[in-house]
Amino acid sequence: MFETIIHPRVSETDAVGHINNTVVPVWFEAGRRDFFAIFGPPEDFSQWRMIVAGFTVNFEHELTYPAPVTVRTWVERVGNSSLTLHEELHQHGTRCATGRTTYVNVNPATKRSEPLSDAVRLELARHQFDGDHAQHESTAHP
Repeated sequence: MFETIIHPRVSETDAVGHINNTVVPVWFEAGRRDFFAIFGPPEDFSQWRMIVAGFTVNFEHELTYPAPVTVRTWVERVGNSSLTLHEELHQHGTRCATGRTTYVNVNPATKRSEPLSDAVRLELARHQFDGDHAQHESTAHP
């Protein structure tokens, strides 16, 4: 699992003081920074391999300013050339949102999908999602 702390900004709130729903996918993406490094230097876009094929977001509880938010990211499924991540946002010890994002591994030169390497698969396995663990974690951290 990868864990990232987000410090909400006032500009990310809506008219009633909640974190705007459009911000949540951006925070999930911020939580993938360490994940991107598995596929190569994340700052070198000429070698970027991971293309989003789709994502879903489910809202469970409101997020508010200014308390920090923890983004947790796991690998849920690994296919031949694609993978799905399980993502969660936690605030005040409560899971507030979940997400799933599917990526396809694309060759930067040909722009075509290609199988994930054995080395990448091995590293992804270290971050495998365990649903029971995730539920336990959502109540274990204040």
